[in-house]
Amino acid sequence: MIVNTELEQKGNLFPSKFVSFKKDVDTLYFSTDNNVVLQLTVFRDSVLRFRYTTTGTFDNDFSYAITKYASKGYNHLEIVENDEEYHIITSKLLCKIAKENLRIRIYDVKDNTLINEDEIGFHWEESYEYGGNIVKMSKTINDRESYFGLGDKPEHLNLKGKRFENWVTDSYAFGKQTDPIYKAIPFFTGLHHNKAYGIFFDNTFRTYFDFGQERRNVTSFWAQGGEMNYYFIYGPKMNDVVESYTDLTGKPHQLPPLWALGFHQCKWSYYPEANVKEITNKFRELQIPCDAIYLDIDYMDGFRCFTWNKDYFPDPKRMVKELLDDGFKTVAIIDPGIKIDHEYSVFKEALEKDYFCKRADGPYMKGKVWPGECYFPDFTKPEVRDWWSGLFKELVEDIGVQGVWNDMNEPAVMEVPNKTFPDDVRHDYDGNRCSHRKAHNVYGMQMARATYHGMKKFNYPKRPFVITRAAYSGTQRYTSTWTGDNVATWEHLSIANIQAQRMAMSGFSFAGSDIGGFAEQPQGELYTRWIQLGVFHPFCRVHSSGDHGDQEPWAFDDDVTDIVRKFIELRYQLLPYLYTAFWKLIEHGTPLLQSLVLFDQEDQQTHYRTDEFVYGNQILVCPIQEPNAKGRRMYIPRGSWYNFWTDEYVEGGKEKWVDAEIDSMPMFIKEGAIIPKFPVQQYVGEIEIEELALEVYYKLGKEVSELYDDAHDGYDYTKGRYSFRTFKLTGKANELIIQQHKEGKYEASYKTFKLNLHGLPFEIKEIQIDNEIISIENLQVNETLSMVVDKNFAEIHLIGK
Repeated sequence: MIVNTELEQKGNLFPSKFVSFKKDVDTLYFSTDNNVVLQLTVFRDSVLRFRYTTTGTFDNDFSYAITKYASKGYNHLEIVENDEEYHIITSKLLCKIAKENLRIRIYDVKDNTLINEDEIGFHWEESYEYGGNIVKMSKTINDRESYFGLGDKPEHLNLKGKRFENWVTDSYAFGKQTDPIYKAIPFFTGLHHNKAYGIFFDNTFRTYFDFGQERRNVTSFWAQGGEMNYYFIYGPKMNDVVESYTDLTGKPHQLPPLWALGFHQCKWSYYPEANVKEITNKFRELQIPCDAIYLDIDYMDGFRCFTWNKDYFPDPKRMVKELLDDGFKTVAIIDPGIKIDHEYSVFKEALEKDYFCKRADGPYMKGKVWPGECYFPDFTKPEVRDWWSGLFKELVEDIGVQGVWNDMNEPAVMEVPNKTFPDDVRHDYDGNRCSHRKAHNVYGMQMARATYHGMKKFNYPKRPFVITRAAYSGTQRYTSTWTGDNVATWEHLSIANIQAQRMAMSGFSFAGSDIGGFAEQPQGELYTRWIQLGVFHPFCRVHSSGDHGDQEPWAFDDDVTDIVRKFIELRYQLLPYLYTAFWKLIEHGTPLLQSLVLFDQEDQQTHYRTDEFVYGNQILVCPIQEPNAKGRRMYIPRGSWYNFWTDEYVEGGKEKWVDAEIDSMPMFIKEGAIIPKFPVQQYVGEIEIEELALEVYYKLGKEVSELYDDAHDGYDYTKGRYSFRTFKLTGKANELIIQQHKEGKYEASYKTFKLNLHGLPFEIKEIQIDNEIISIENLQVNETLSMVVDKNFAEIHLIGK
């Protein structure tokens, strides 16, 4: 049943009579005369939670999305009452609640700017079919307000004027504007008058969001059951909103192993073993870096999870070890459907322990997927998650698989109209028993959670690597993700670009697309342009169905192979830069990709830009998304930038034509940036790095850059065995000063930095390192002015003539 916002014009609204107010530490209760209660919790000075009941009592307060590590506490809380309103005042916000109807207005307490206000506010309609309520909230749209977020929606980055549905769905060959698809992330950011706020509607039922489509001055969100339960998060910067939301729903539990940030190759399917070896040998023969090879469902015995087809893979432990010796980590797929087979140990054990989902009247939920007819574990039950995590012992600890890929976990079911479980399927929901209507959107999340814990346990002391297709808010704590079964078209290249940006601003940065397209077959030009984009996505994997041809880097022609190699090598060179960005994500929730509006929300020109994005905080990227292009017009954000390929100095804040033949793409470096680069490796750890390059871009003024490093795997970094270097660059008309501060107990293998100097406006006459004058002969003049210094320098001072 689709609920239209027209229902907001009817249904139940608040009566006029306000009854009582009660305060309990950080939580306030506002009651009306028909058992409607608003519970307002002050999480932080900038984060308020609004929760409503229509029965006078609240259900058990339980959420899969909210992490137990979320920051709580405030600096100031004041409550003022007058005849008409209650005022709740923190150091960041003023929240006014009307006694007449409990409608809410929220202001920036510093300048009294109205940030967000209810239109009708909370209202509801009784669901006669299922019981409970359809719960709704409507807000007034402010002048020139824009909206961003909601996860993987394959739409324009700005959501204004559009409507969306959150219902995790297997969407093979989805297109632009297909909705819903694989993720349900009910979080968006609103931006107006240079002030940003976020709303996270923590409701796992089927939810809807309307950003002024039905009524152009109203945005609304509603759910087909559950509570009206949302968090209001104030910035005023968009990055502050995203970081606060990520703090609330969880940052990744640990850094990924560095190899997981390398290049990955996948296909449905590489088998038998000889084919896997043929692919991996070709990578090494052609000197194309690659760190991971994937095994799809054909590695299993009859598609039974946790088994091996011994005809195809007679000795998987030996094969996995041989692949690892050549630098390839093996990633294996695991789906949720367990084949109904009484000779199959996984099925027998789950059946005996009553771990499978059941229908309302008692029989097990049965559905057809790859193995045929299957039952499905109830991953919302703690005992089932524990059991599931234990199943990874042989696959991970004994055989040596280093990554697990969860697919079909929407959950997808074949040959049924709705492509998933019926609504009446029952779930434990961690003791809060419910139907599939409530559990559907978190099913894949809880499978990924259980898989993560199995990987973490049996891969110890190495870090786990998990990838999932389905997700709800908070899934980023456990796993990476990709955007699902896309298509080899230019439109889908553009969609992939937008989806990765949107996922990052939705708290889920470790994401990427199936490079080249999963369905159909790309031409060499499209494949090349997609590689150029994909190497700047945190998760970088080629994946195809294999039904239409091959998509390895050598599958086209030598020119394509050479260009693809060049960009994959660039990915590996920039790994220390990406790893540092991951550190900031782990520590602060800072998104790895920044859409231009996230990078500079004050510039109105950025609010509707979709193509350009900032990788980390200092590299501007704009993919070529049309065939036969020799370049493109793009928007250069405010500030000054250097063309990565030519060192041309460019002033931002305007559109510019940028040349980009097939072997290039528009890339710019922020002035003042110091970009760390590894030497090219065929896989992470292939060589001991003896020298790290620092690409130094001159700026008249100041800029700060960072470099994080550790052992690239394991958990020693959590005990202080890491290295975090801060570089402060100060440029003057005739001087350049670089100061370094280091913290942490880790000592990297490299002993020196090679500084490559870009854009220096003066000729150097004197070099001082830690107040000691160094011979000018230390400068090397090739294509770039460079010099080698000890990695532990404190200050470098370059003085011009």
